[in-house]
Amino acid sequence: MLGFAKKCPFCSDEIQHRILMEQGTVFAIEDLYPVTQGHLLVVPRRHTLDYFTMTDEERFDAQQMLLALREQIMRYDSTVQGFNIGVNCGPVAGQSVLHAHIHLIPRREGIELFNKHFDYLRTSHS
Repeated sequence: MLGFAKKCPFCSDEIQHRILMEQGTVFAIEDLYPVTQGHLLVVPRRHTLDYFTMTDEERFDAQQMLLALREQIMRYDSTVQGFNIGVNCGPVAGQSVLHAHIHLIPRREGIELFNKHFDYLRTSHS
């Protein structure tokens, strides 16, 4: 393993127990800091910086994985009404782990990202 990848959380041996699904060159895991319930990450096995450095095969496998995950989520969670698919490329774009990964975020009616619909979670409304 390359030196820069040794500390990468997606390259660590511990990632193996978190894998939910595999498709060729990529795997899926739950996001440790989910935006919504069911927030998943699709990650290439090869350590590569971002979406733009992924190979054609990795992008193809990721696309197939996204479709398969969407199908599974829709089959087992009737509350999901849509999805966000997101890729952050570079720290200034919000990429916190410098290993390519694609976010699949299920969306439900009434649950909005970072807005007042989460007011009910606050302990005080001052």
